[in-house]
Amino acid sequence: MSANSSYAAAGVDTAAGDLAVELMKEAVANTHGPNVLGGVGGFAGLYDLSFAKDYARPLLATSTDGVGTKIAIAQALDIHDTIGQDLVGMVVDDIVVVGATPLFMTDYIACGKVVPDRIAAIVTGIARACAETGTALVGGETAEHPGLMGVDDYDVAGAAVGVVEADRALGAERVRDGDAVIAIESSGLHSNGYSLVRHVLANANLSYTDASAELGTTWGEALLEPTRLYSGPLVRLLAHDTLGAAVHSLSHVTGGGIAANLARVLPRGSWVEVDRSTWSPQPVFRVLNDLAGTTLESTEGTWNLGVGFFAVVSADAAASVIAELGTLGLPAWQVGTVSIGARDVEASGWEQGAKGVDGGAVRLVGSYAG
Repeated sequence: MSANSSYAAAGVDTAAGDLAVELMKEAVANTHGPNVLGGVGGFAGLYDLSFAKDYARPLLATSTDGVGTKIAIAQALDIHDTIGQDLVGMVVDDIVVVGATPLFMTDYIACGKVVPDRIAAIVTGIARACAETGTALVGGETAEHPGLMGVDDYDVAGAAVGVVEADRALGAERVRDGDAVIAIESSGLHSNGYSLVRHVLANANLSYTDASAELGTTWGEALLEPTRLYSGPLVRLLAHDTLGAAVHSLSHVTGGGIAANLARVLPRGSWVEVDRSTWSPQPVFRVLNDLAGTTLESTEGTWNLGVGFFAVVSADAAASVIAELGTLGLPAWQVGTVSIGARDVEASGWEQGAKGVDGGAVRLVGSYAG
């Protein structure tokens, strides 16, 4: 028995892996610009960084993430071409938070069995989103794990690298008293809190193929709505001749919810009250809370409730930044103002810092718009 046939008997099909690469090759190659060397299939991706010689002090930014249990819905419905956009959103959009321009990304797919069309659909979705964000997909890996994962099971992860000039890096240290806090609209649930979503639907005896009259679609279609991609428009905003310098910090609203993610990009000693009345969460959040018998407020630490990003900007530029974001395809509005000074943030409702960051304090006030 040959080595390859022995491996196949153990549950690993290298020929299927090769076919998957062939099916995805064109989509991946379409993300490559002149800085990518070597094409598809090398042991490592090569990216020409010589342009960074023009930077006074180039800083590399990196981020890694996955998509979480949203994948379970994609698997249940056998729809795999949107989950890649979710991955790019989770990974690449963290890069722009520090003001960096994303350069390249790699992906990793672990599965119980390589089904070439399925793997190609996943990677094609990743490549399509990379192209939209100006990010080169320079490498990846698909690994079969028979006996560890079921034949239809898979998980995806990725990592990305970007670059920013040191004196243009964004962060809490740039934030000033009186800065405006601008919310940027999400496309829905994005890729966070799906364990709670699945729990709510299971308790309500609903399947992903069931229609929702309130949402005007099936539950599966609503829940697979891809994560909005922010990095392309935000990179263009930061490069704007006048408005770019007005942006002091950015926050990607992912795991941990609204207040915690904003608090991470504010300086210690600052506080913000986010006014709920300035927006109305999308129907999917309302319907899920109605099914669970909970309130929108009770899920602010789990779901984004309609806010995908925050931008903290100079007060005098807030209206112009909001208008520019709208032009770039990102609906935005002001939700609060940064205050720096004495405030009892030990009282109920305040979130101070998160994920090891000793940042500012944030709480949500008022009631959501109808």
